[in-house]
Amino acid sequence: MSETAGRPKRPFVLCLTGSLAMGKSTAARFFADEGVPVHDSDAVVHALYEGEAVAAIEQAFPGTISGGMVDRTKLAARVLNDAEALARLEAIVHPLVGAARDKFLAEQAARGAAVVVLDIPLLFEAGLERCCDAVVVVSASAELQRRRVFERPGMTEEKFAAILAKQTPDAEKRRRADFIVDSSYDFEHARTQVRDILRAVAKMQLRQP
Repeated sequence: MSETAGRPKRPFVLCLTGSLAMGKSTAARFFADEGVPVHDSDAVVHALYEGEAVAAIEQAFPGTISGGMVDRTKLAARVLNDAEALARLEAIVHPLVGAARDKFLAEQAARGAAVVVLDIPLLFEAGLERCCDAVVVVSASAELQRRRVFERPGMTEEKFAAILAKQTPDAEKRRRADFIVDSSYDFEHARTQVRDILRAVAKMQLRQP
């Protein structure tokens, strides 16, 4: 008997990524609007910063906890330009996010979901594309990205440069993508692209059992 006999068939795993201010969160919402279960890695991190990861982060980065929760501004200031500190933080957070992602995939397989989306901002940077049956990259021009970034409160040239330095360049992400959502236009244009991707995915095979 096959080792997989009796297990639910796993969903097609569509991984969604994109650089800062490219419109990834909006694309994720459009996938959800189409009835696709979405696992949001950023949302998991937010929850960890209010619970499971607090003690470990306080031990590794004393003074970054306020009111029993991680103060993201203080923590960012500690790790933004310190590769060793960032690696320590990732060693705490990434395994917890991975466990949440595995639980999500198991739950969706049990529910019989045909397709799921893993919203992973640092997909390529963390080497997680191996978890995907196909990759969607949300992209726009550098000029539009910059305009969107500086509409965000608290953004500075230094912070923007530091974030970009840690991200795989947009051109490289586009090269490695199976699908691209161009967010340069209006929401309906992006929504149409999401629907087109889901139609294409319905005809694709899983990359691995």
